[in-house]
Amino acid sequence: MPTPPPPATRLLQPEDFALDAHEVAPCLIGATLLVDGVGGVIVETEAYDRDDPASHAHPGPTPRNAAMFGPPGRAYVYRSYGIHWCLNFVCREAGHGAGVLIRAIEPTHGLERMRERRGLADPRLLCSGPGRVGQALGITHALNGCRLDERPFEVWAAPEGVPVATGPRIGISKAMDVPWRFGWAGSRFLSRAMGLPLGAGPARRRP
Repeated sequence: MPTPPPPATRLLQPEDFALDAHEVAPCLIGATLLVDGVGGVIVETEAYDRDDPASHAHPGPTPRNAAMFGPPGRAYVYRSYGIHWCLNFVCREAGHGAGVLIRAIEPTHGLERMRERRGLADPRLLCSGPGRVGQALGITHALNGCRLDERPFEVWAAPEGVPVATGPRIGISKAMDVPWRFGWAGSRFLSRAMGLPLGAGPARRRP
């Protein structure tokens, strides 16, 4: 059975990810992500699109990025710097090539398991960065292309009223001024501090 959700939310379905990545990314702030029951509240994301020179999808489909061109609501997993597995949520229709990088979560479920995997105790440092998220949640390439609405994944929709801040993406060398990094304003679990909130999210519907 699925883990009990946060109050007044629902499990996200593939159609919830069929929008542009920069629309989905802020709506995921406040969502709860679990992998085999381990995880927490998403507090930081970044959006990437096919026409974006910083995106893995920009050169077109390759063996590495093939999952990014798959149906929406799937996982795209890649290795960063040859060390860290990073988790992305595929967006738009199949063949487009867009996704949302999960940059940070506030750990709430399975903290002891995360501490074992990360080798540290401070909850603020367990998942404050995409590589840390991957290690804490046990992400590997075996999850590449897996559906987000099926085990081991659970993604519960964010509640209303989450204060979402935005700013330039970090850790990239192209299109650095594009304001497609989103975070829970004031969260101490961000990988890096952000500015003032935009409000409760984008004008379009939340998933």
